Amino acid sequence: MVYAAYGVSGLTSIVGTFYVKDHLDLSPEFLAALLFWAGIPWALKMPVGHVVDLIWRWKAALVWLGAAMIAASLLVMVAVILHADAMRRVMSLEDWYVLSALLGPTGYMIQDAVADAMTVEAVPRLDENGKPYDEATRKSMHTTMQTLGRVALIGGLALVAAANIYVFHGTDSLDKEAKAALYASVYLAALIIPVISVLGVILHHFLKHEREAVEKTRPNWAVLGGSAVFVALTLAVGFGGAPYAEELIFAGSLAVILFLLWRLARELEPAARDALVATAIVLFLYRAVPLTGEGATWWMIDVLGFDEAFQAKLALITYALTLVGMFALRGFMARHSIAAIVVVLSVAAAVLALPTIGMYYGLHEWTARHSGGLIDACTIMVFNTALESPLGQIAMIPMLAWIANSAPANLKATYFAVMASFSNLALAASQLGTIYLNRVFVVKRGDYSDLGALMITAAVLTLLLPLVAVAGVRLLRLRTA
Repeated sequence: MVYAAYGVSGLTSIVGTFYVKDHLDLSPEFLAALLFWAGIPWALKMPVGHVVDLIWRWKAALVWLGAAMIAASLLVMVAVILHADAMRRVMSLEDWYVLSALLGPTGYMIQDAVADAMTVEAVPRLDENGKPYDEATRKSMHTTMQTLGRVALIGGLALVAAANIYVFHGTDSLDKEAKAALYASVYLAALIIPVISVLGVILHHFLKHEREAVEKTRPNWAVLGGSAVFVALTLAVGFGGAPYAEELIFAGSLAVILFLLWRLARELEPAARDALVATAIVLFLYRAVPLTGEGATWWMIDVLGFDEAFQAKLALITYALTLVGMFALRGFMARHSIAAIVVVLSVAAAVLALPTIGMYYGLHEWTARHSGGLIDACTIMVFNTALESPLGQIAMIPMLAWIANSAPANLKATYFAVMASFSNLALAASQLGTIYLNRVFVVKRGDYSDLGALMITAAVLTLLLPLVAVAGVRLLRLRTA
């Protein structure tokens, strides 16, 4: 239910994009920086994960806390849209938007730390005869479990994508005020999200069954101390307005997480330790690839005419095909190493970036001219989305299965949180790279002259960074999980 609620959070994604574009004076560079800060709470999964282990019997309280923060984030946006003047008297609408953008991810992160640990617990270590499962069987079970988790998440996204098609049908004729009222109603409807997440807690009381007894978790002061340093550094730099704040936070976060990974690696066998290092390097550089930023989305809206209704249809296609792709490729993910999967996905992502780049230079006009209007921008985007849809989630499943399979029984939430924090820190690196790219290639509303070079650069980095990581690991004669 937590994962499904996180999927349903996509209900506000289209509304958020159009509201920011039409009502707030925020640049693509600022929005990339905001995404960086919104990703920081996910690095805080370290202390939260350890707290989950320490208070395992009362973990439901953290789900309720996360739900409260998600509800607060949504209500802030409702107030900003419906009562803009009153909200401005307290602080600017941009500041309220930033507050909402930070509250929501924090709530989702707290709930996610609980759900992640429960996916580890859900896979038994012993068979019905009390014998440990072999490594291949456990890997397969964890892959299945993580696939089901992604199914819940993507299922929620697909559900709201279908709802968005209905919500945004015929919105072209609405004026600015009517659209704002519609956006507010979507945020109000999104209050179902925290309700869905806590339904899992309620259902749990009727579905309890026996679990393996595990050793009681003792406080790990290295994890708590390192996390305290990280939180203090983040707050000091963030509120202190220090120059190069994002870079300082990233460097400090990386140092703390690497220290915690080193402490965890000390408890592993040499072969497992080498696999941890190799897998961490490959996954970090794969997820650290910079993106084009919001400028590309604005170009699709302004130039290609992809309105709210089309964006909703595109999202539904994306999530439906992602569900199909995850089941179809589950065997591929279970049989191959993470390095092999990353190479395949990186090449595919770079190739699939070409149609969008081509449309910037007029590909859709040429195809429409030679096909009697049949193959236009919408057709190309739908076809490209159909091929690209499963890639992101397919990369996540083997990573999550590996983390779950490696986690000690009494430190499942802690281990999952530290590894997930490292992976999420790679997304922060991606956002930093996105900020830098948007400084070099400046994209403004209505001025997309630098967008082509920006998209080409991002596509090249999408291909090269992961391949360099895999090649480096091979040169060091290390094997990934």
